[in-house]
Amino acid sequence: MSLLAHPLGVKMFSYRRVKNDERDAADLADLLRMGRLPEAWIAPPTTRELRGWVRHRAKLVGLRSSLKCQVHAVLAAAGVQVPMSDLFGAGGQQLLATTRLAVESRSRVDSLLRLINALDFEIDTFARLVAGRLRTDPGYRAIQAIPGVGPLLAAVFVAEIGDISRFTRPQQLASWAGLTPKHHESDTTVHRGRITKQGSRLVRWAAVEAVQRVPAHTLLGQIRDRVGERRGVRNIGAVAAARELTTLVFYGLRDHHIRCLPARAA
Repeated sequence: MSLLAHPLGVKMFSYRRVKNDERDAADLADLLRMGRLPEAWIAPPTTRELRGWVRHRAKLVGLRSSLKCQVHAVLAAAGVQVPMSDLFGAGGQQLLATTRLAVESRSRVDSLLRLINALDFEIDTFARLVAGRLRTDPGYRAIQAIPGVGPLLAAVFVAEIGDISRFTRPQQLASWAGLTPKHHESDTTVHRGRITKQGSRLVRWAAVEAVQRVPAHTLLGQIRDRVGERRGVRNIGAVAAARELTTLVFYGLRDHHIRCLPARAA
């Protein structure tokens, strides 16, 4: 049997005055014998492969976003106004093709556009690979019924969470995703701070990204707007709605159906 110790659970080893492999092994054996070894989940090969595809696509999207920002920067430096919201849509492509630029600026823009087109092809390729792998997954289909969750965000949840049975309740999933506040308590003093941001960065991003686009009349939209208005910060409302979304994701992946969704999303 193979066990993987969670690095945060054994971080105190690094604070010892004497640290070596022999001491580390002895301490890990003691924790295991007492049943207090902090374990990390070892994903099976199929899940690791799916995660590799999803994470690779996410990195490609990040590279494409960086290139698009560089195109905006070149146009701004040349004094070109961009009236449309999407510079890389049909209207934006026409603007890029017809705008007169200096040779240096034009060469940079053309180079960036070629790179963006190449990344578009690679991103679409890996999106098709992921969709083909998850086509028959019932949990993948179920969580797409959640407002704001499409095929791409659903793939992130399925790949990063893996086996949902390792969580016994939705609060554990929200904590694992780093969407719960820090809790420090000593005697009668209790301090709850910002969210921990420990766990899968992609799951946390996907949850927040999903609730940003949901309509105001939905359950998630109402939580986002109500909490954001009460706290005076929209981002706090988005995090609160993201925690509620992880609850829906938990039941969707576990039961392959979200019973509470139709009644509340009306």
